[in-house]
Amino acid sequence: MRVAVIGVGSMGKNHARVYHEMEGSNLVSVADVNGELAAEVANTYGARAYSDYRKMLQEEDLDAVSIVVPTRQHWDVAAVAIERGLSLIIEKPLASHVQAGEEIMALARKKNTKLMVGHIERFNPAIIELSRQLHQEKLGTIYNIHTTRVGPFAERIRDVGVAMDLATHDLDIMLSLVGSRVTRAYAETLEGIRTDHDDLFTALLRFDNGILGTLDVNWLTPLKQRWLSVTGEAGMFKVDYQAQTLDFYSTHNGDQGAVKESLAIIPCEPLKMELEAFIDFVDNGRKPPVDGEDALNIIRLAQTLVEFSRRGEVIDVAELEKS
Repeated sequence: MRVAVIGVGSMGKNHARVYHEMEGSNLVSVADVNGELAAEVANTYGARAYSDYRKMLQEEDLDAVSIVVPTRQHWDVAAVAIERGLSLIIEKPLASHVQAGEEIMALARKKNTKLMVGHIERFNPAIIELSRQLHQEKLGTIYNIHTTRVGPFAERIRDVGVAMDLATHDLDIMLSLVGSRVTRAYAETLEGIRTDHDDLFTALLRFDNGILGTLDVNWLTPLKQRWLSVTGEAGMFKVDYQAQTLDFYSTHNGDQGAVKESLAIIPCEPLKMELEAFIDFVDNGRKPPVDGEDALNIIRLAQTLVEFSRRGEVIDVAELEKS
């Protein structure tokens, strides 16, 4: 499959590398407004470089494209790629706000374009194993799912807040693991510290099946942490996203306290799995873990949480949907 990458910054250059290494894909070209950076990446992986993605899409014979530009540019770039009839993967979030996401989806449906959104944590092997354990009901009744995604501010991120940039990872994972819709939610944010947007985001969710979800997300903490825990009647699972580990702590040990069991996880590169799923989706039509509609629901939830946090109101999702 003849592919190209638009935007070869920190994440985009990894897309180019993985396409170059993968069987089943041929990296034809890359584009970036930084022409020197585009040329450097292209030379490394034997592709052609462009400083104008429109020119690249017009001149190159492509099957698919990765869109790895700043979030606020997703709509503009995706629209051109869709009009060219290309399959595309957009790095999460789908768009910077719901209206742009809806417009991307409407155009993709109109042009019958295959679209996948790169929620990379779905491909973390520790999350995949956790999902398997939960489906086997190893915890029994689940009470709570908690996520922490904090760390220092990345200067390159200026176009969206931490809820849209980072919490969309955790909202997606929560919804996929819990398998239930959110019925009520409340959030608080701190804004204007590092950006003009929300820099700290804390949320409490109640799911339709009674599970509670809590999120702690910011880019203010000097130490980078990425972990998730699920607590149930049999104990607690804890995932370290960065280390790709999954530990189980049992509650049934009498006076001995919790006993830790580390489950066997085979480390892998989630981006490689993500792009393999994209190739499979384009070639064979196999539904990806996160399609455009799934991703649209995630940014709708994130945007709603931020909007209601500014008003200091609890979100009654059922009433909101009626209106």
